[in-house]
Amino acid sequence: MTGLDDNGAAVGDGEAPAATGAVEHANSGHRKRLRSRFLDSGDDALSDHELLEVLLFGAIPRRDVKPLAKALIKRFGTLGGVLNAEAGQLERSAGLSRTQAAQVKIVAACTRRMLREDYQGKPILSNWQAVINYLALSMQYLETEEFRVIYLNKKLRVILDECQQKGTVDHAPVYPREVARRSLELNASSVLLVHNHPSGDPKPSTADIEMTRVVARALKTVEVHLHDHVIIARNGYNSLKAMGLI
Repeated sequence: MTGLDDNGAAVGDGEAPAATGAVEHANSGHRKRLRSRFLDSGDDALSDHELLEVLLFGAIPRRDVKPLAKALIKRFGTLGGVLNAEAGQLERSAGLSRTQAAQVKIVAACTRRMLREDYQGKPILSNWQAVINYLALSMQYLETEEFRVIYLNKKLRVILDECQQKGTVDHAPVYPREVARRSLELNASSVLLVHNHPSGDPKPSTADIEMTRVVARALKTVEVHLHDHVIIARNGYNSLKAMGLI
């Protein structure tokens, strides 16, 4: 039975050594040319699947990864969709090993960390676009809903960014009393609610608006202000505060 080890090498298939060597030599030349184009001409010189190829070189040293790169982008829609896919999805639907999935996911993790650095320690109002950029990268590619709460101090600086609940493709449970309890525990003065719409449409539903108002009332009982509720989607975002809904 044919399979791949963590290096992408064929195992157990009895492949002739000479043929394997020829394939490796051809791949080596392709990899060298792609890396040179990336380093000499910049990332704009490479297509999305070629950038993904360069990334996969490190995870799969001895295999033509072009078909895999194209298949991954087709499966997850975009390069961003691949980089932000869950590890389990990469393993189940793309056949990557756990080590290879980690190699892919580390890029998005580093990018999120850099974006978070842009606003951490600063008032979120003066860095609003940085906050949105971070939330978009973190949530717009998710295939199920996630409900997050960003707890803020009196100067609207972030105390904690916390995922409170994960749900299904069109629903994530929200517990207003838990948001209020956690706000008191963290000594927060206000909170920013965030959730995503996997459908791609950031328009708030009637249930979103009602849930927001219930949370606002629960927070008011403990003297914590609801700063805003932002909905993230692939086609943009919406602020319920900017829409005059809270």
